Amino acid sequence: MLIDTHCHLADPAYQPDRAAVLERAWAAGVSHVVVIGESLARAEQALELAAAEPRLAPTAGIHPHDAGGWDAASESRLRSLLRNPRVVAVGETGLDYHYDHSPRTGQRLAFESQLTIAAQAGKPAVIHARKADDDVAAILGDHPKVTVILHSFSSGLGLLRAGLVHRHYVSFSGMVTFKNWRLDEAVRETPLDRLLLETDGPYLAPVPHRGKRNEPAFVGQVAERIAAVRGMAVDELIAITGQNAQRVFQLQSGVRSGESPPRASDSGFAPDF
Repeated sequence: MLIDTHCHLADPAYQPDRAAVLERAWAAGVSHVVVIGESLARAEQALELAAAEPRLAPTAGIHPHDAGGWDAASESRLRSLLRNPRVVAVGETGLDYHYDHSPRTGQRLAFESQLTIAAQAGKPAVIHARKADDDVAAILGDHPKVTVILHSFSSGLGLLRAGLVHRHYVSFSGMVTFKNWRLDEAVRETPLDRLLLETDGPYLAPVPHRGKRNEPAFVGQVAERIAAVRGMAVDELIAITGQNAQRVFQLQSGVRSGESPPRASDSGFAPDF
């Protein structure tokens, strides 16, 4: 039930040894990896990876860094990708006012459009928020029917609480192991049934791997740190977060790729997504 809910496994950083990366993940007890398609091209690659490995679950979306290219053609292609039952979520999408690689108006347009698409597709949305807490909270408030995952959470408690009002999920990455991490309160305040684990690989490798390429096998270090902050057993934390991930992404043991499941940066490696 140890699940990495956010990894950019289609990133070129994994190209030389992707098979070995996955073997290390399975050996470490990881049962599923949610493969983030942060662009249409990466979503296509994530789907290809998932076709060969049922423990991989792809997403499809447009990252705020690339939101300037959002148009009718990209919307149509995203809708088409989401009709594939293997695609478990929209995203990663959101707002990034730190890098501002895309105009903020374009970011907001792409973000809201993707939330609308997620609602229509009946799938959750994976949210990137960086130095844009107020706008992210306001936009999420305008789309209350969409279940979202606040990924690699490092925002303020205001955004956390705004998300929890709508029973959204909160995912924590290897940042929780960093010396400059100051958000243990957010870890404690997130209800256990809304808590998720992730690596955000290849970025944000946890201690003791800081500065190296991150990978799904390292999600166990995130679990250990979260369990310590919550004052609970690691195995219990892994079981609960695994159930949460299965619920929100509709992951089912034994479901193979192409089948519909039953319904029920502060980084030494590179700037984080």
